[in-house]
Amino acid sequence: MSDFDLDPDIQIGTVFEISGTTIKVSLKRSLTELVQTHGGTVYSVGQIGSLIKLHIGRTVLFAMVRLLRLQTEEEAAAQGMTDGMDRRVLEADLFGEARWQKSTETLTFDRGVRNSPLPLQGVFLVTSSETRRLYTAIEKQGGDGPNRFISFGSYVGADGVACHADMDKLFGQHFAVLGSTGSGKSTAVAAILHAVLGHKATQGGELSRPRVIIIDPHGEYGPAFGDRAVVYRAFEDAGDVGAGVRAAKLPYWLMSSDEFRRLVVGKGEFEATSQANVVYKALSHARMFAAGLVLSADDPARTGDGLGHPDQPRPAPGRTMEEIVQFDRDWPIPFDLDEFQKHIEVCQNNREKKGGGWEPETQSEFQKKFASILDKLSVLRLDSRISFLMRNRVAGGPPLAEILAQFVGEDAIKANAPIRILDISGLPTEVAGPLTAALARLLFSYKLVQTREERERDPILLVCEEAHRYVPDRGEAQYAAAQDAIRRIAREGRKYGIGLMLVSQRPSDVESTVLSQCNSWLVLRLTNGRDQEHVGRFLPDSMAALIKLLPSLPRREALFVGEAAALPSRIKLTFLTEDQRPKSNDISFAAGWAEDLPDLANLTTVATRMASR
Repeated sequence: MSDFDLDPDIQIGTVFEISGTTIKVSLKRSLTELVQTHGGTVYSVGQIGSLIKLHIGRTVLFAMVRLLRLQTEEEAAAQGMTDGMDRRVLEADLFGEARWQKSTETLTFDRGVRNSPLPLQGVFLVTSSETRRLYTAIEKQGGDGPNRFISFGSYVGADGVACHADMDKLFGQHFAVLGSTGSGKSTAVAAILHAVLGHKATQGGELSRPRVIIIDPHGEYGPAFGDRAVVYRAFEDAGDVGAGVRAAKLPYWLMSSDEFRRLVVGKGEFEATSQANVVYKALSHARMFAAGLVLSADDPARTGDGLGHPDQPRPAPGRTMEEIVQFDRDWPIPFDLDEFQKHIEVCQNNREKKGGGWEPETQSEFQKKFASILDKLSVLRLDSRISFLMRNRVAGGPPLAEILAQFVGEDAIKANAPIRILDISGLPTEVAGPLTAALARLLFSYKLVQTREERERDPILLVCEEAHRYVPDRGEAQYAAAQDAIRRIAREGRKYGIGLMLVSQRPSDVESTVLSQCNSWLVLRLTNGRDQEHVGRFLPDSMAALIKLLPSLPRREALFVGEAAALPSRIKLTFLTEDQRPKSNDISFAAGWAEDLPDLANLTTVATRMASR
């Protein structure tokens, strides 16, 4: 028999109840085991997430299994069953229907169900060949034009039928990869990106050149992509992590006023308005001075000019107050940290004298208003871990275009490396947040000023590994800047051609506002009940039964749901070779403890490395 024929050999039961789109099926007695062989293939019967079908003329209804149980006494009595045998019941959700044209062997699929089955109607397995035709029909609904589909896994229970995802919906409408530690999140991300790297928009065309930026908190993604990726390390000593790793150029002047304020104002002073105002005034001055709008903080012409408090802007020769008022203080203009500091020490550190004029604040007032900011700035400037960020601007420093080129531009050394990785491993938390915010905001600003045509030629995907670190579901000061930047991309990014991939082991700790903007999800094993419940809030009601599978999913298996998925499905991710996987494997205690303890020479080497940081 051919595909979609009424083949009695693959009938598994009959419908006995219909409620909306939910059907209840009484399984055949002959199914002593929940398997059925057909055409040399063994099919599982009743597996959660598997597909079944019903026939109404040439129309084929498809449903997804959500529950397998024993028949209740009430159900048996209602059907007049008195044999005393336990009957197995399958519950499934109808999700679509298709018309099969046998003469042309074509299947036309539509989501939703216009035709309802009848009680006692037969229910059948979906064969591997039919499954392949079904998913192919769904994918063809994308219409003509460039091929938008990538495959990074196969459907569980469908004899290796490839699972395809629509890239436009996957990345353009934001995407979340969720799973507990050890479930294979990083490998899943790598599988998806390898599929993108191998994608061709047209048959026989060139490979894709994606713009993918990965924020990597553990330094694990670089080895997974080899020559197809450039790794930038947010640490001054980039040479100690392998050949080809470069020092990131992300200077402090890229930060917005809020990001810079959160960096230099300690956690305890977060709510202190006076502290914030000190930073804002000094930062505005430093940027305006760099733009040639105002006099230097220690310029003698500032004193005795009768223009108010010394911390107020003094126009440079040939410039006007109107230009100062219209100046964008958050625009990424390279400014001098020394000028920032001088504005606090020389200009803001003043009080009015009796009889007129100005004099320095008392020592106690200086300590109260300014000292903590200057101390924090001094500590940051001396921290070798973040010297890439806090090195003072000098003439000839990297221009904005060169900084952007690290992440979205053509690479002069690795011409075939479209993936860019920002390794932030080893950075202190109070720096990682503002740095992530600065990068996210830089990318958004870049897209904002592009023309429509430029955006269409240059879409960007930002991958936030361990997203709960940058957009947590709480309001602590060190996270606020990153929250604001990522939240804006989540809400507005799709309009400007910047997509977001959130990767997290604790979805309940990711800000709900951001997670709710994701229209597709890849959910691996989740063992925490709170995380399972949280994920369930964002998934369709019909997926509630599948959520119960999450604690027991094997490694490399996941639920793939949302706009980018042809159908909500349980999939097995593509196997990656060792050199294609991120270096995120856990350390083996058993293997490690079989080795000798480190000797003094080894400890000296490690200690020297520690001291150099």
